[in-house]
Amino acid sequence: MGQGVSAGRRGSLLVVGDVVTDVVARHRGPLAAGTDTAAAIRTLPGGAGANVACWAAYAGAADVRLLGRVGADAVAWHERELVAAGVRPRLVVDPQAATGTVICLVDTGAAAERTFLTDSGASLRLGPADWSDALLDGVDRLHLSGYLLFTESSRALAGTALAAARARGVPVSLDPASAGFLAELGVDRFLAFAQGLDVLLPSRDEACLLTGLPDPADAAAELSRLVPLAVVKAGADGALVARRGAVPTRVPALPVAPRDTTGAGDAFTGAFLAALLAGAGPEEAAARGCRAGAEAVRRVGGRPPHRDGGS
Repeated sequence: MGQGVSAGRRGSLLVVGDVVTDVVARHRGPLAAGTDTAAAIRTLPGGAGANVACWAAYAGAADVRLLGRVGADAVAWHERELVAAGVRPRLVVDPQAATGTVICLVDTGAAAERTFLTDSGASLRLGPADWSDALLDGVDRLHLSGYLLFTESSRALAGTALAAARARGVPVSLDPASAGFLAELGVDRFLAFAQGLDVLLPSRDEACLLTGLPDPADAAAELSRLVPLAVVKAGADGALVARRGAVPTRVPALPVAPRDTTGAGDAFTGAFLAALLAGAGPEEAAARGCRAGAEAVRRVGGRPPHRDGGS
């Protein structure tokens, strides 16, 4: 387990979200249109929901569960990877669609910025029929991947899970996941769903898009008037923690030379939720999230090392 990322081991987390195969292509400089660009390419397990679950387990959450949907082509591999990461998966096998695939184009320059090409495949074909209220038995927190909101069937599932959690008094968090998809969904539709949440964990760009405000601190404060706790992830600028409209607290990031920023926000979210489960306050949880994010960008891909020290 990573030094400085570990939290106490208490409480159960259920994550509902996407499980996909990442193809990470690390290149330097602009892509050469119409010809070859040299790159280092690896195929890795990914998906925002699955990544959050793995980082929560890596950060010390004692019991992390995941509901996702994959194709028959890769179910055994994904299940093995999740179990090795300390996650208890419940993977629904889609009889028609293949496992989702994301091409991650990572510029290996100083910022290690990445661009995604996404084929959601089976991952966003989750539907209400895949849900059972029994999934919440013994669960202390529910986390929803924002990608669930971007198709009709998975959005219906997210609504079903949210209602079931609220009926049991289980707090619910959500990460909006993608500014591009968020713009397609529509801010008003997203905010209507968000009113039922307890914690919202947007990136800086997502927070500004949702509020129409250019300053992330103002955006964090505004979102915390809708959701009791808003935590805006700002990359190298750390995080902003806002509660009930108050001026947000800024939590600094750790300085690090990034190799690949894929999954850094998922690492933050997983460690943040693990810390809350262990009894930490939001600011301390955000500090642990920043440490996990710093560890994530030093690795290629969106997952932490396996608990047994494997890759």
